[in-house]
Parts: sequence; structure tokens; C-alpha cells
Amino acid sequence: MSLTARFLLGFAVVATLGLFVLFTQLIHRVERQYFEAVEEPMVDVANILAEVIAADAEDGVLKPELVQKAVRAAQQRELNAQIYNLSKTRVDMQVYVTDAQGHVLFDSAGIETPGTISRHRDVNLTLMGQYGARSSRSSDRDPLSIVMYVGAPIRQHGRTIGMISVAKPQRGVLAFVWETERWLKWSIVTTVVLMLLGIYLAARWATRPLEVLTQHALAVSRGERSTPPHMPGHQMKTLAKALEDMRDALEGREYVENYVQSLTHELKSPVAAILGATEILQGDVPEPKRARFLQNIRAEAGRLRDLLERLLHLASLEKQKKLETNETVDLGAVLDRAWDHLALIALAREVRLEREMNSGLVVKGDPWLLELAIGNLLQNAIDFAPAGSVISVRGFHCDAHIVCEVEDSGPGLPEYAHERVFERFYSLPRPDSGKKSTGLGLCFVKEVAQLHGGSVELVNRVETSGARALLILPA
Repeated sequence: MSLTARFLLGFAVVATLGLFVLFTQLIHRVERQYFEAVEEPMVDVANILAEVIAADAEDGVLKPELVQKAVRAAQQRELNAQIYNLSKTRVDMQVYVTDAQGHVLFDSAGIETPGTISRHRDVNLTLMGQYGARSSRSSDRDPLSIVMYVGAPIRQHGRTIGMISVAKPQRGVLAFVWETERWLKWSIVTTVVLMLLGIYLAARWATRPLEVLTQHALAVSRGERSTPPHMPGHQMKTLAKALEDMRDALEGREYVENYVQSLTHELKSPVAAILGATEILQGDVPEPKRARFLQNIRAEAGRLRDLLERLLHLASLEKQKKLETNETVDLGAVLDRAWDHLALIALAREVRLEREMNSGLVVKGDPWLLELAIGNLLQNAIDFAPAGSVISVRGFHCDAHIVCEVEDSGPGLPEYAHERVFERFYSLPRPDSGKKSTGLGLCFVKEVAQLHGGSVELVNRVETSGARALLILPA
């Protein structure tokens, strides 16, 4: 699981649990406050009606007919009250009245029979001089049929002569509760989604440098030439520098080990030839043989010098992580200079050059390195081209790249060599002499191409014999 996914999942779990607990508490609190808000005006209504009934009482005898008539008339009214999203069409508040002993005198809901004694909590508490309130179901089968009751004492001359209870069904209040609950659900869901999106973007922003650094490390592990990325912040810069230092240390150790092994292998043959020739020359050797042995020593010494020079060039190139010189380079001019250096060798082998370079073949890079790279490709083609043949060089645009193509008419590339031609010190025998080169030329070309952000390919020609080398560079 990626670091971003871990951030997102962890935050989602914590946020969801936290908001769920908050939502549960909010709903409970909102429902309670709605009922509190309804109960408070019910207390006022009950006490106002209690005073109205007390004003009509004579000698402690209650006469609730006025309130009864008013309640009946109000319940028959057709209302058109739009209370926000609730449309109220009728009065749903109920009233019942008892005397001082709890006998029901009047019940607008028709639940209590007049003359019976009410044993309800609101009646008993109110007649005892306490705050009388209760909630009861009007139907045992309907959990939403709860009705709130608030009682108020009816007093005359400081004596309680009865009580009145105002009833309000909770169903109307629940409409507001449910609407608030829906609003809270959508608000919390929207908040969670926005928070998850925000934490995702923040996690991507925070882990992006790590992702870039990881891609750089993977590229290095694959042996690719990767430029160290620019890191934000002190910690990320320190991590990137530590990674680069570790890379340099590991590459340096491996580089030295590989070079020592490869160089030792390559030096064995010429050194053995030189030692053998010098031992023979220490004896009595005829002049013709002496001249031949001296020529062998000179040739092997030249091979060693060429090997060391190429190794120095390649070692210098491989240490570069980016181009030290980056200027506009015309590949046509580079090809001319490279061919001029090889003109005598080509003339000796009776090989001529045909070129077809399009205009505007301009790249950004190091002209000296590009000249050496194209020169190595030409040298390789000359070594394998038969006498009297032609080496064709073409330059053209391909999408966002410039391609330099070098073709010869030699024997081509053996099947077993396709995967190894760009390895250091790997070389194939030349057709005319059977000798091998240093095996560093194509490796050098590959390093130059990668340093310029390009690539190099070596394949066999399909239509005829010979090989085709492609140097591909960004335009």
C-alpha cells in the first residue's frame, strides 16, 4: 500500500469514527432541544388558560365551558401556515381540565371520560403544587404517537381548585427533527468527502518528493543515468543528498571492481605478447625475426595505449551526471569533422562515405562528445565494411527526436552478440584481420547518448547484409 493510500485510509477511519460519534451526539442533543423549545411555550399556554378558567370560577367551582368552546372552535379552523418547510393546516394542541380531586371535567381529545379520576403523572404533580409534565403514547402500536403534556394549577384566592393540562403531539416536532437530521447527514457526508479530498491532495503534495526520489532510486538501481531531483525542504534535501552520496560510494566501489577485473582481462593478452617477444629477443635472433618481434611489441604497445586512452575517456564520461557543456550543435558539421579524422583509414580500406543529412538537424549538447560518438560509429562501420563498399550516413527528424543513421555492408551482427554489443570490453573479430578492438567504442556511444537524454541502437539491415547503427537524440 502506497504512503498516500495509508494517509488517506488512516484519516478516513479516524474521521469517520469521530464524525459518527459527533453525529450521534448532535442528533440526540438536537432532538432534546426541539422538545425543550416546544415545552417552554406549552408552559405559558397552560398557565394563561389556567388564569382564564380561574376568572370564570365561582366559589371554587370550575366552569371550563369558555375554554372548551374556544378549543373546539380553534380545532375546526383551516390554517395555511407555512413554517419553513412544514405546512401546518390545523390546530393539533389538545386540552383537558380536572377539579381539585382529579375528576376530569373536559378533554378535547376525547381520551379521558368526564367524571373519571385521572391518575396521570401531570395531574398528580400539578395538584401537589409541583411542575407536572409527562409524555405518553396515544397508541401502543405506533411508536411515533407520543404526546407531550404540561400541566398548570388553577388557583382562586391562593387555593388550588383544579388543573389544566395542555397536550402537543410530538409528530409535528419530529418533522423538524428529521429535517435537521437529514441536513446534518448530508453536511457531515459532504464534509467527510471534502476532507478526504483535501487530505488526498495534501498527502499527494507531501509524498510527491518521496515518489520522485523513489523513481530516481529505481532508475539508478536499473543502471540508468538519472539526474538527482530537486527536493523541497531541509529534510528532503538532506535525504536526497544522503541517497546520492550512498549512490556515489556504491557505484565507485562497483566501478573500480568491474574496471579492475575487465582491465586485467584485457591487458593479459598484449602484456603476454610483449613479454614473450622480449624473452625471445634476449637470445640470438636473426635480423628478420628480430624486426618482426619488434613490430609485434610496437603493435601491442599501441593497443595498450589505445585501450588506456579510451578507458580514460569512458571513465571521465561515466562520472558525469549531467552535461558540463550544453550548447547548440549542428550534427551535419559534427559528422564532417568526425569523417575528416577517419578519412585516411577509410581511404586505406577503399571505403567511401555517402551522406544524406536533412537541414535543421540541431540538438543541445556537448559538440566534442557528440563528435567522438559519431566517430566511434563511423570507425565501427569502417572496421566491418568490405573493401570497395560504401558507408551510408543519414540524418533526419523523427517526431521530437533527431536520428543519425550509419549503415555498412559488412557481415552484420551475429545473433549471440545482440544483447552484449554495448557491454564494456565486448568486441567482435574484424572480418579482414580476425583481431578484436578494445570493446569500448559502442559503450562510449551509449554513455554519450544517455547523457544527452537519447539512446543508441545497433541492428542488422533487413534488405541486405550489414549493420545499421541509430543514434537518437532529442531535437
